[in-house]
Amino acid sequence: MTAPLQSTLAKTRTASVALALLDPKVIDATLLKLADASINDAEKILEANRSDLERMDQTDLNYDRLQLTLERIKGIARDVRAVAALPSPLGLILEERTLANGLHLQKMSVPLGVIGMIYEARPNVTVDAFTLCFKAGNCCVLKGGSDARHSNEALVAIIRRVLKEQNLDPAIVTLLPPDRSSVEAMLTAHGLIDVLIPRGSQSLIDFVRERAQIPIIETGAGIVHTYVDESADAAKASAIIFNEKTRRPSVCNAIDTLLIHSTRLADLPAMLEPLEEADVELFADEASFATLEGHYDASLLHRAKPEHFGTEYLSLKMSIKTVENLEEALAHIARYSSKHSEAIVAEDQNICEEFLRRVDAAAVYANASTSFTDGAQFGLGAEIGISTQKLHARGPMGLKELTSEKWIVRGNGQVRE
Repeated sequence: MTAPLQSTLAKTRTASVALALLDPKVIDATLLKLADASINDAEKILEANRSDLERMDQTDLNYDRLQLTLERIKGIARDVRAVAALPSPLGLILEERTLANGLHLQKMSVPLGVIGMIYEARPNVTVDAFTLCFKAGNCCVLKGGSDARHSNEALVAIIRRVLKEQNLDPAIVTLLPPDRSSVEAMLTAHGLIDVLIPRGSQSLIDFVRERAQIPIIETGAGIVHTYVDESADAAKASAIIFNEKTRRPSVCNAIDTLLIHSTRLADLPAMLEPLEEADVELFADEASFATLEGHYDASLLHRAKPEHFGTEYLSLKMSIKTVENLEEALAHIARYSSKHSEAIVAEDQNICEEFLRRVDAAAVYANASTSFTDGAQFGLGAEIGISTQKLHARGPMGLKELTSEKWIVRGNGQVRE
């Protein structure tokens, strides 16, 4: 690690000590100021974002993720206000007991300290990460992708200005240059960064996991399946699939593979008609291809190859697999799932409960769109990512997941024999 980077991270570590003691009311007031500043400075943010967008091909899968609009900035501000309105996750007594020897024990929620975030072309993550880390008493070190460089710099400049206006240390948030040396510094930042969270493509997550020398929390890619059971309501299934695929195809909770019970193949053309109107490209197995041929735009319908399953499309593309029963659907999901979000559409409640019980994923749905896998939708205000691992957190990560614990022990001279 270079001396300048070492010095920068050391300043953030120092800032974390004071931040852990900050009055929650000051934190909330600062977040509300940030929400206002985001709206007031929207044109500056959009100008910076346009500079980034000009350098990206509009057909790039990341273009939608990178793009900011006035409505999206307003949405970011709403999320900041929502987080400010949530109760502080700090200082909560999680457990309490008095031992036979008179020692009084309390387990208390405390900040993690300094959280590092490595992410790609999603500038909204810059504000989400700061907001959640700050509310939970943590400093953050951010390393965004080069595609979003100007957008991230504009957003962090606003955050640091608001911190200064509130007489707080601007080193509470640090944006590192979007280059390889920054990543290498974060991966080896012993004593400077307490936990590292990669958020982006599977290749980014794999790279960080394989090389990190400090603790990490994986926010995995979303390879998402929806199983339409023999007992499914066709209209309900159609609406759910359309929402999962077209609402925002570039995000990780969008469906990638439709699993359909063989007895419901006849319903497939009508069920997927809305997808055809939205120009969704399909990669169908033999049975579903034969059913759809002549009923779905031929230019959008292709025969599936092995590589079309287990793929995160992040676009208006989807594969289809025909299964004979729930067991086959579960086996397919177990083989290809990234353990992000999985869904079933079925009117048979026993089948639904079996699916919910047996599928291993961070979020499992019955008769609802996987598009709801989102921190704000789950009532968390916002999210720093969706963890697909089992330690230390799983699913959308909000404030609670950005805290740790410590034991407070009070005695009156007790010694251990």
